[in-house]
Amino acid sequence: MPKASAPHSHTTRRTSLKMLAEYLDLSPSTISFVLNDAPGRSIPEATRQRVKAAAAKFNYQPSMIARTLQGKRMQTIGVLLPELGEGYHSQVLSGVGDLLMREGFFYFTVHHRHKKELVSAYPELLRSRGVDGILAIDTHLEEGAPMPLPTVLVAGHTSLSKVTNVILNHELAAEFALKHLYQLGHRKIAFMQGQPFSSDSDTRWAATLHVARDLGLTVRDELTIHLEKDSHSPEISYPGIRRLIRSHHIFTAVLCFNDVSAMGTIRALHEAGLRVPDDVSVLGFDDIQSSQFQVPSLTTIRQPLQKMGSTAARMLLKKLADETTPELIRIDPELIVRESTAQARSLQKKRAAR
Repeated sequence: MPKASAPHSHTTRRTSLKMLAEYLDLSPSTISFVLNDAPGRSIPEATRQRVKAAAAKFNYQPSMIARTLQGKRMQTIGVLLPELGEGYHSQVLSGVGDLLMREGFFYFTVHHRHKKELVSAYPELLRSRGVDGILAIDTHLEEGAPMPLPTVLVAGHTSLSKVTNVILNHELAAEFALKHLYQLGHRKIAFMQGQPFSSDSDTRWAATLHVARDLGLTVRDELTIHLEKDSHSPEISYPGIRRLIRSHHIFTAVLCFNDVSAMGTIRALHEAGLRVPDDVSVLGFDDIQSSQFQVPSLTTIRQPLQKMGSTAARMLLKKLADETTPELIRIDPELIVRESTAQARSLQKKRAAR
């Protein structure tokens, strides 16, 4: 039976494992086994319930520092990502967080804004703070660099020993996007290449060029916009589209790098008196939550972002459990047809009249 004096009867100090053990007249190891659900320990159910009730009564919290010193798991994951905001990163992180929450894991994020020195330093800093594993989203890690902890990447596109990559099938995404525009009669397409620091840019661009070549579509330099600005705002595409319009080169569709760049594109076209999709079709990428609420709503390539996040988190937990995981997991996209694409129409007469 519990002793008469409670752990807090003469002090306001935080309840320790030793104090709880004295109160319950049990060994500290028994209490630790119960609260950590340690397998292989034959402890009566009545004792387990008594320990849990006392821990709840006195708000006992195990020392995370002590767990680290004992070589135990912290049940904590460190997440690397460029930034938080509406769109790609937040939706992937939502999938990560939902799964970790269900599995009883805590996580915290560190932002690096694609700064190489931070990307290089953060893994070791996370290890020193006791995290069990690392999950990196849209983060370019140097190829061949050893990771100090079990690691999973989302859109990493980097070959690292014992690191799992969860990526989109960009070849299929390019097929969906360009075949959709091709079947609508678009042959003069403006293309948009992502920022060089984005981990998806090179892979997606290579897939786009490959599919365009197979369809007989020419990717013209004068109709190609190269994104540079480090931002996840529609402003990233706005200046490039404005320059393209002023150049008087004829185009009937724009294949955008992502949904936010599609939003900036639509704004620039609107200000120039061009209607979407009557004059120019616009196709996005990602299918972020706001894409269906734009006017017009965006036709886009859907990345199952939450699924990619939850898949990556599940692979990381498998690694922590010493289970075998594949080096590469490729997730298929989906074409979502909405209001921003339509049959190609000639802009020649309209441009000449302006």
